[in-house]
Amino acid sequence: MVPGDVIDLMLSENDFSSTDLETRNQIEQALGLDQPIYIQYWYWLGNIVFRGDLGNSLWQDTPVLEDILARLPVTIELSILSLLVALLIAIPIGVYSAIRQETPIDYIGRSFSILALAVPSFWLGTMVVILPAMWWGWTPPNDIVPFFEEPWTNLKTFITPALVLGASLSAVTMRMTRSMMLEVLRQDYVRTAWAKGLRERTVVLRHAVKNAMIPVVTLIGLLVPFLFGGTVIIEQIFQLPGIGQLLFDAVTQRDYPIITGVFLIVGGMVILVNLIVDLC
Repeated sequence: MVPGDVIDLMLSENDFSSTDLETRNQIEQALGLDQPIYIQYWYWLGNIVFRGDLGNSLWQDTPVLEDILARLPVTIELSILSLLVALLIAIPIGVYSAIRQETPIDYIGRSFSILALAVPSFWLGTMVVILPAMWWGWTPPNDIVPFFEEPWTNLKTFITPALVLGASLSAVTMRMTRSMMLEVLRQDYVRTAWAKGLRERTVVLRHAVKNAMIPVVTLIGLLVPFLFGGTVIIEQIFQLPGIGQLLFDAVTQRDYPIITGVFLIVGGMVILVNLIVDLC
């Protein structure tokens, strides 16, 4: 639905007029775009099923699968770190807010969750990049080094974008954790545990948290699509060469095989993660 297609971009890139029908037809035939869309789709699907081939980029003519696999580790690491940040923020604050309901700590935690819901991750990421650069001349590092070669250098690159994306994801999880903890703390078996004289730590950790976490684990599975969606913009802001940036560039260039390949791989990963969450 975006105005213009890949052929228009290629013509303008090579200083041809978009009305040059002969050149346009040659490019369409070379790229296989002269076929009806359903024929293109069946060719694409057949290559995946029978050859494991996602096609080639329309611009670089490189295999799409190789491009995705080369960038996938960056996106996976960013997603895992963001999810860890979200859980490390959300679960302790959510549990403590429920235990200390209607206290200043509870009000602070709930206010933080509302703020995190209200502030988009792309705006927060932009501010994190721009303001420190203006005030102190510091910008987040974007040199990608494999984790097992230089763990500290690797984490320094990923920690800032992971904090930005994780803070946004933590809000919903925090509110769910608090709500479920409040519900569990009102159950008869928890009141019995208090009546037996057990310590607060034992009641909370052994009896309440384990049961309160079941819906929270389910929610984590539902957050995974938003996590992958968030990486598209965050990788662009922090210049991380993951599949989010690959997708963004492909949309800009109308590189359809890369777009469909990324959607297919990410969709499969979301289904796999939701299956794992259900098993958990």
